Amino acid sequence: MDRPPSLSKEAFIEKMRNEVERVLGQVAEAVNQAPAGRLITDSEEKVRDLMAQLRRTVYETAVQMRVDEAEKSFPPSPGCGERSKEA
Repeated sequence: MDRPPSLSKEAFIEKMRNEVERVLGQVAEAVNQAPAGRLITDSEEKVRDLMAQLRRTVYETAVQMRVDEAEKSFPPSPGCGERSKEA
């Protein structure tokens, strides 16, 4: 079986750049909002949740981009997109 087409690293990075920067900004805000003496207690869970969501989004996007590339390599099915002559 042939290996499916790969996603473009450059396109993937470009697509994810804004989301990564947005989440990193939220991490900085969570850490900055934690009061002195409670830095870890008041920010760790928020940062963990932010990074878990980012991890999920990054992985889902990478998988979808690879699937999209694979779909491009298949020709359309016969009759795909044609209107029925019976209508």
